[in-house]
Amino acid sequence: MTLVEADVLVVGGGVGGVAAALAAADAGATVILTEATRWIGGQFTSQAVPPDEHPWIEQFGATATYRRFRDEVRRHYRRWYPLSASARSALYLNPGNGAVSALCYEPRVALAILQAMLAPHQRSDRLAVRTELTPWQVHRDGSRITAVGFRSADGSEEWLTGRYVLDATETGELLALAGIPYVTGTESAAETGEPDAPGVGDPQMMQGFTVCFAMDHVAGENHVIDRPAQYDRWTGADAPVRPAPQIGWPAPSADPAERMRRVLRPNPAPATDPAVIVSASHQGRFGDNGDYSPIEDIWRFRRLVARGNFDPAPPSDITLINCSANDYIAGSIVDVEPEVAAAHLEGARQLSLSFLYWLQTEAPRADGGTGFPGLRPRGDVTGTPDGLAMAPYIREGRRLRALETITQNDIAASVRGAAGAREYDDSVGVGSYKIDLHPSTHGGERKYDAAWPFQIPLGALLSPDADNLVAAAKNIGTTHITNGCYRVHPVEWSVGEAAGALAAYCLASGAEPIGVRQSPARRTEFQRTLVARGVDLAWPRVAPY
Repeated sequence: MTLVEADVLVVGGGVGGVAAALAAADAGATVILTEATRWIGGQFTSQAVPPDEHPWIEQFGATATYRRFRDEVRRHYRRWYPLSASARSALYLNPGNGAVSALCYEPRVALAILQAMLAPHQRSDRLAVRTELTPWQVHRDGSRITAVGFRSADGSEEWLTGRYVLDATETGELLALAGIPYVTGTESAAETGEPDAPGVGDPQMMQGFTVCFAMDHVAGENHVIDRPAQYDRWTGADAPVRPAPQIGWPAPSADPAERMRRVLRPNPAPATDPAVIVSASHQGRFGDNGDYSPIEDIWRFRRLVARGNFDPAPPSDITLINCSANDYIAGSIVDVEPEVAAAHLEGARQLSLSFLYWLQTEAPRADGGTGFPGLRPRGDVTGTPDGLAMAPYIREGRRLRALETITQNDIAASVRGAAGAREYDDSVGVGSYKIDLHPSTHGGERKYDAAWPFQIPLGALLSPDADNLVAAAKNIGTTHITNGCYRVHPVEWSVGEAAGALAAYCLASGAEPIGVRQSPARRTEFQRTLVARGVDLAWPRVAPY
């Protein structure tokens, strides 16, 4: 077979994969970065998910390159977009004024910035970016991966390899292909010692995944889509996954005994829509007379474009829909037969289309009417014909059986009390987010648990069964519970950056990944290279989030 080689092969071009490729190439390694879709960037781009971030993101708790990405997004808007005076002068410009984050923006802008960050390495031939390549086979020689086979969009096949192979896929695909031990779904309390783990684990109880969609609203126009084929399935009382219709305003709250209601208020008037809004993590409500909680309004929660930030203002805001109504929990796409996975992927697409159609035709309005026919899918935003995201947002996939597994007992405020999160001698980064478990397959309920700001231990990226493989995304050694806070954008970036920097360090030093962790001198030396890159390894004392 013809084999294309590099120092580092990064499989998966999402958030972690891009950060890994950038770190390795920055250190002088040659890198091949592959991605299954047309767009690198994962959650940022092809999945169209504005970043979930912690309250201190502007000051601390992210790597220098992640900050550079965020700064460049803002600079892009300031340079190329007709911003309003208030938006242009804002210290922390938030183009969409979305409540989920202090920085909500269009996926294509994120794509442009990520491509620009990688471009110098491509020009110097240190980095090759290959899109629309899907891994399908792995060759091993004992505990080393020697080659990975890929299929392209046209069905052709090729083999790539690297001295170090980083799994940055969305579901930990490489772990399965290489036969490296991993975990899926829920573990039992006996296995993890977690107080909130079930008595019996279930490998197929995984958080729902979501096919997000972008839309705007043009008053007086009719943009109602064709009735989706599965509309009756998802709007009926016998919807397959909940004891109430999947689609509607009621949504599961943090307390299963309670219900909260969501609303849709397209294009709020500027007087009640401030030009600059910080994350809902910073302030619980916006300043519109106290009658509005941002998490209830799906228009503003993940809004990508806010009209008031632009002059002249566009006809409509643009918002991104990713909420419980289009979380797909009828089945997983991990470790099931291909035809089953395909059916669930299509089911998730149909669920999102059905929710859009319901919003257009049946959703109760504040004025007593029903439906918002002016809602228009924005495929130009998502890079697709129908406004659905190019790829599903997958919260949970395969997790490495790692040298170190992070459990609820290590980070949860409910367990740790005032002690803070567990500290690791082998920290390679930090992160912070509440334990946020969306409803799961097989009846798993939504769960929130405050978590102390945490560290990312190097041992969570490494397997005792693979010498040259490093986990580089959401597939590190967490449990079902702790995946709920280690899965978010800045943490995935930090994991990928640490993985790429580790591969480069091993190339330069002659050490192996596990050896770096085992040797205090090597570990300290590697951590110094991370600090030199602008990676925070520990938190100052802050409150749990």
